[in-house]
Amino acid sequence: MRILLRDWRLAFPNLWKASAPKGGGEEAFSASFLAPPAHKQIAEIKKVMLALAKEKWGAKGDATYKALEASGKLALHDGDTKGEYEGFPGNLFVSTRSKTRPTVFDGQRQELTQADGKPYSGCYVNASIELWAQDNSFGKRINAQLRGVQFLRDGDAFAGGGTPADADDFDDIGAPDEADPLTA
Repeated sequence: MRILLRDWRLAFPNLWKASAPKGGGEEAFSASFLAPPAHKQIAEIKKVMLALAKEKWGAKGDATYKALEASGKLALHDGDTKGEYEGFPGNLFVSTRSKTRPTVFDGQRQELTQADGKPYSGCYVNASIELWAQDNSFGKRINAQLRGVQFLRDGDAFAGGGTPADADDFDDIGAPDEADPLTA
C-alpha cells in the first residue's frame, strides 16, 4: 500500500547510487525517514501495517503483527534502537529500500540530481513509499519500498552530510590585483 510521508526528516540517503548493506546482500537504494512519535502519520502507518498483516496472514494477522513488532521486523522502528546516530533518539523512523532508483524532486516537482546537493541527511522531505508484507525463506516482515523523495525544506544537516556552500558563505575579497592582507 502506497503512502506519502509528509514532512519527515531524511537520514542515510542513498538515492543516487545503489550499494550493498553493511552485512552484505544485494545492492539497493535506501533511506530512513524520521518523525517524532506524535507525528500525525504514525497512527496511519501502524493501521496500514496491521491491515497488511491481516491480509497476508488472515486470522493470525493480529498475532503475527504483534510478534513482528516485538522483534523489530516492521518498517516503522523506534529511533532509540539507533541512539548512536544523530536525529534518531526520541523519534520513530521508517527504513526503506528499493532495487529501482527513486525519483527525486524539488518543491516544484522538478527532478533533482546529486549535483544539486539536495536532499541531504537532516533536511525535511516528503517521501513516497510502499508498505508490503513479506513471508518467504528470509522470514516474515512488513517492509517499506522507497519510491521517491521530494525536498521540502532545509534542516540542520546530520554529521557527514549537508548542503554545499554558496556565494553568500564567502567574503568578497576584491579584485585579483589587490594585495592579500593575509600575506602582506
